[in-house]
Amino acid sequence: MPAPQPQLPAALWRRSAFRLILNVSVAGPSVRRLAPIAISAGLLAGCMAPAPFERVGRSAPPGAPPGTCWESVIIPARIETITEQVMISEAETSADGTITKPAVFATETRQEITRPREESYFQTLCPDELTPDYISSLQRALAARGLYDGLITATLNTQTRAAIRRYQQELGIDSQTLSLRAARSLGLSAVELGD
Repeated sequence: MPAPQPQLPAALWRRSAFRLILNVSVAGPSVRRLAPIAISAGLLAGCMAPAPFERVGRSAPPGAPPGTCWESVIIPARIETITEQVMISEAETSADGTITKPAVFATETRQEITRPREESYFQTLCPDELTPDYISSLQRALAARGLYDGLITATLNTQTRAAIRRYQQELGIDSQTLSLRAARSLGLSAVELGD
């Protein structure tokens, strides 16, 4: 008797990896051996974070000039736990001033938002500007500042994104997405001069 198949949400069945698996049942034994790998790849793809720079240009602050690209950074709310002693009943005293029954206190704990969640926008390069030549120059500029020690690959690999974040933290931007401000300060993008 075959093992029972897990019930998957309808959204997962629409993924191309799962449609491929459905067709495996009519394929030969060599294809059936690849089915677990394809299923794993499909499940992992659904769990992985979006690729860096994927959202560039999709979100923008209100009033952003047309044709510009933006990214946002979420600053999470700060929540503090506050513990206090609260008097439930006062002490009772006799006529001569001696305490006949001490005051009763209880410990109350509550959480309080001390800083609300904020969304901060910064202008980025648009995707068509991030060419392999540009990324190579970016890697060299970060290496010259001692922030990148990897190979010049012309790809936004993990080391490059970590170096971007380290550089931008000095500018007050905690993101691995290259900001236009950082690109200009690295000498990689043109600086617009005022009138």
